[in-house]
Amino acid sequence: MSDLTEGHPDAEKLEGMEHTKQYDFRLPETYFYRSEKGLDRRVVEKISYFKGEPEWMLQFRLRALEIAEKKGPPKWGPDLSGLDFDDIYFYIRPNERQGTVDDWNEIPEEVRETYRRLGVPEAEQRVLAGVGAQYESEMVYHKLKEEWEKKGVIFLDTDTGLKEHPELFREYFSTVVPPEDNYYAAVNSAVWSGGSFVYVPEGVDVEVPLQAYFLLNAQSIGQFERTLIIGAPGSKFHYIEGCTAPAYTTNSFHSGVIEIIVQDNAQVRYSTIQNWSHNVYNLVTQRALVHAGASMGWLDGNLGSKVTMKYPSCYLVGERAHGEVLSIAFAGDGQHQDAGSKMIHAAPHTTSSVVSKSISKGSGRSSYRGLVQIHEGAEYARSNVECDALLLDEVAKTDTYPYIEINEKTAHVGHEATVSKLDDEQIFYLMSRGLAEDEAMALIVRGFLDPVAKELPLEYAVELNRLIELEMEGSVG
Repeated sequence: MSDLTEGHPDAEKLEGMEHTKQYDFRLPETYFYRSEKGLDRRVVEKISYFKGEPEWMLQFRLRALEIAEKKGPPKWGPDLSGLDFDDIYFYIRPNERQGTVDDWNEIPEEVRETYRRLGVPEAEQRVLAGVGAQYESEMVYHKLKEEWEKKGVIFLDTDTGLKEHPELFREYFSTVVPPEDNYYAAVNSAVWSGGSFVYVPEGVDVEVPLQAYFLLNAQSIGQFERTLIIGAPGSKFHYIEGCTAPAYTTNSFHSGVIEIIVQDNAQVRYSTIQNWSHNVYNLVTQRALVHAGASMGWLDGNLGSKVTMKYPSCYLVGERAHGEVLSIAFAGDGQHQDAGSKMIHAAPHTTSSVVSKSISKGSGRSSYRGLVQIHEGAEYARSNVECDALLLDEVAKTDTYPYIEINEKTAHVGHEATVSKLDDEQIFYLMSRGLAEDEAMALIVRGFLDPVAKELPLEYAVELNRLIELEMEGSVG
């Protein structure tokens, strides 16, 4: 039993489970339609045409394109010079059929095979209330178990949500992350495709997670899912996202937007473990609007990609709203993980907590970039931030960029940051107990990540453990 799952409430279920998964694979590229490379008005119009969207959505996309062209890429953060929009396919439709199916057997065989290797069908049967699967630019499968449908839960791909629930969709779409917010949010708004649309009615507790899995298979592709999640007053649910892509020599681009509305006294958790290959630029905007008495939790695992820029955010706009971020980043050779969080306190008695764990190896670089902002009138707001970085060798790098803005005298804000290296004495002790050096190092790393890993459901703690083992290979010698 691994150290990341030992002590987990469901740990005993691990006995006899098969943990190995094949992450580095690719299948032949097949598709019904692929746009020309680059981003311009024609590409945006073709996306909207293929989807049969209403006129207001086309105009929204075109306005977002204009905003992106005016804004231009950010001048801060990691090096993005290797991301060339002129070498990216912004839309690939894998099959002729528009929309998703609810039977795995109706999905093309090559797509089924990919998800079978990831274990998605088995997870759906065992531990999920509903599952969605996105392949390239489109969701190809979506299914919600009947017991939750009867309670009024909506779990659809975003394109279908727009068609089947137009009034609800339009009421909330782009209200949390508008195109004006940042350059990559504007790009996503222009070319978005796929993603999940979730609505959980008032007072409904979805006791097992909903999951979506996003896969890039083609070379030089961009994936731009748009996820919209609404938790009605008093609802409670957990949404999990997984991501992966095979390794290519050319760069790919993932830029999703996740908007979450947590209404009064609702409890929402959003967990993601992304395992993008090391040729993917992962530039994502994730934000939740948290109302009175509500709670929003982000659990963010970043182990893949060439560059990640991702800062899950909570805007605490109702009295006694609570926000929480638990973050893991692993930067191996050639990777820059620029992750963090934003906590905006805009109401009295709001609380927030951030725990960030980062690991750097070789030429890898991890950065924590965070903002805690206490608005005037947010009386007795409380926030605490903990940033812990672990360096596995002498050349690895880590940075911390904490921004704290306090405009309320009664606020209480704490920030703590530590940087440490692998302890030679600990490694020596573990080796004296019979462990090889690489096993000793992996054990220390798992212990370092343990406080976050235990917050994951069992199956995802197992997956995280396996990914850490893959990243740790070659750390010795």
